[in-house]
Amino acid sequence: MSRPANPLRGEARLRVAGADYVLRPSFEHLVEAEAELGSLFALVERAAAGAMTLSEMTALLWHCLPTENRPPREAVGAALLEIGLVAATEPVRAVLAQVLQGRA
Repeated sequence: MSRPANPLRGEARLRVAGADYVLRPSFEHLVEAEAELGSLFALVERAAAGAMTLSEMTALLWHCLPTENRPPREAVGAALLEIGLVAATEPVRAVLAQVLQGRA
């Protein structure tokens, strides 16, 4: 098992295809996500309004996975559906909170 997620660093845990991953929204990961999804502030606003799509959730979380052993994006989407959208909001919220708050 990998190290636990550290919420003070904006980390969250996500289980994908039977493996546990620590989501860490590094600057590089967030820049990649923003290049694909558009403004992260606009993404936060859509999330707050309940208008964030499953595709956006999947992309955001996929970009925050470690690049050295990143699973396929489809596996991340399947993991979100498996845990349900309500439970999927927990790691999404952790990443978006890190975007808004910065490092502790």
